[in-house]
Amino acid sequence: MFRIVLDVMGGDFAPDAVLKGAKLALDSFPEAHLILVGPEKVLQTLPLSKRVDFVFAEEFVRMDESPGEALKKKREATIFKGLELLRDGEGDAFVSAGNSGAVVAGSIFILGRIPGVRRPAIATLLPTLKEPMVLIDAGANVDSKAYDLYQFGLMASLFLETIWGRPNPKIALLSIGEESGKGNQLVKEAHKLFSSSKLNYFGNIEGRDIYKGLVDVVVCDGFIGNICLKLSEGLAETILEMLKNEVKKSYLYLFGMYLSKGALYAFKKRTDWREYGGAPLLGVKGNVIISHGKSDAYAIKNAIKQALEFAKLGLYRKLEIAIKENLLEGEKVVS
Repeated sequence: MFRIVLDVMGGDFAPDAVLKGAKLALDSFPEAHLILVGPEKVLQTLPLSKRVDFVFAEEFVRMDESPGEALKKKREATIFKGLELLRDGEGDAFVSAGNSGAVVAGSIFILGRIPGVRRPAIATLLPTLKEPMVLIDAGANVDSKAYDLYQFGLMASLFLETIWGRPNPKIALLSIGEESGKGNQLVKEAHKLFSSSKLNYFGNIEGRDIYKGLVDVVVCDGFIGNICLKLSEGLAETILEMLKNEVKKSYLYLFGMYLSKGALYAFKKRTDWREYGGAPLLGVKGNVIISHGKSDAYAIKNAIKQALEFAKLGLYRKLEIAIKENLLEGEKVVS
């Protein structure tokens, strides 16, 4: 059994969507043991189970709250209580669709960073024409330094190589042009670090080329990364909605859609962020999965599935060893 700590009050549709997602996960994954963290009146509505434990926490962090203020004034909130359980070895992974800033801040303060890591980062899997690739950082940091971007790329490379078995991942920096001289000062400085390293550095990549599958990792500051992520989600949803609207205009179109429903279903599945469930926070001492704030039950189930996979693989421990073995290279680059 693998123990997954779940923040019941995390997300726009909590607690209902989270509880329904937990039930789906229990039905789908017999190796899952869930530790639900939430208010007593919410958890007591659930039937007792040998595969479910309750940890009562009456406070929770709202989506619009300052992470720093929440960490100071709401230390008993569900996010922080759940992270404490992970720190104390009572869980193998932690999942929350709540305030991502609070999850990041709490992870750094409660779990601590892997030695040598300056800033943890969110590594989001995105579909491409080939294999899925990692976008890092997807929102944990803003105003990053050049060496932070280098570390993001290193962690994502080690993540893909160690966990997914993808050898020598190809890394690119997100910029406004492919040429080495393009981009702001941050990108130019980071480009020099990557170029001087032993990582498999592709160079700069433009936004239009991200989904072609040219590289395995795209590195950027968290502010830019989060915008890219939300833009991608919105575009995929809009394309599907436009297609539905066009089909309604003609019976012929409708018939054509019926004939191609298999392909359309596959497309929807590949571009649906709910399929990925959540994204790991790389660089902290524990397996932490950050889910989308708008997660429904299906997305929560898949976030738990991802947490299970990382717990089985020992993501944090393997990444810690890999970072320790490879970080000296980065220190030499910036010295």
